[in-house]
Amino acid sequence: MAATGSRKAILAALIANSGIAVAKFLGFLVTRSSAMLAEAVHSVADVSNQGLLLFGGRRSRRQPTATHPFGYGRERYFWSFVVAVVLFSLGSAFAIYEGIEKVRHPHEIHSVSLALAILGTGIVLETWSFRTAIVAASPERRGLSWRKFILQTRNPELPVILLEDAGALFGLVIAAVAVSLSAATGQPRWDGVGTILIGLLLGVIATVLAREMKSLLIGESADDGDRKAILAAIGGTPGISSVIHLRTQHLGPDEILVGARVAFDTNLDVAAVAAVVNEAEERVRAVVPAAHPIYLEPAKPA
Repeated sequence: MAATGSRKAILAALIANSGIAVAKFLGFLVTRSSAMLAEAVHSVADVSNQGLLLFGGRRSRRQPTATHPFGYGRERYFWSFVVAVVLFSLGSAFAIYEGIEKVRHPHEIHSVSLALAILGTGIVLETWSFRTAIVAASPERRGLSWRKFILQTRNPELPVILLEDAGALFGLVIAAVAVSLSAATGQPRWDGVGTILIGLLLGVIATVLAREMKSLLIGESADDGDRKAILAAIGGTPGISSVIHLRTQHLGPDEILVGARVAFDTNLDVAAVAAVVNEAEERVRAVVPAAHPIYLEPAKPA
């Protein structure tokens, strides 16, 4: 379900940004607005990013190999990190550079009404894409604020799409305001200022994404809810007297490696211990389906 929602959000963003990118480039050729150019490059970066997310999702479904016995689930984290790098280098850096050049060497904007019409159309399409991402993320949010969801979720695609769409909407509004101010005041430098602001906005978003994807690549534990459920399932299995310690790590958004040292009842023989282990694993997977593989190590009672 989560993977389906993520893919739907990615495809919606890909469709919206492809159309917007073409419109923005045509608008730039007519208006010569640097803010319009920055937004066009931003949309191209977004289209590239959505392609990378789809590519990473496909590669993550490869079967485990001898070299990668736990599979390729972290491919989704890696390509989401690449998205952050692309967004910063292609989107943010270019926009800041172009904005500074426009402030230093301003030139008149032509066909302001056309520019605003294109930006308005872009706002409508980005709103549709953003709404699709919100709908896809809502079931996973489980009562968390949007800020906490983005910082805590182990799903890499949804935060990327949410922040990209939010950034695109704010960028379009900034571009519209900059073009309007340039036309109203007769000062085209406002167009350059707006372009710089768009670049700074993209830089902030890219930094947040890079930080979160780096953490996921290094390896994050299961969230508190899943960890408590796993602990309760193991500890509540008949034949296990206590859980000495529990370690979890996400191998991918839908795969959690579980390792635990547990104390078994002292009257169990080897066959009974094996049966208890099987029961504990079934209980864990019943409450946290993403929990696999599971390794239980016997230890003396504390």
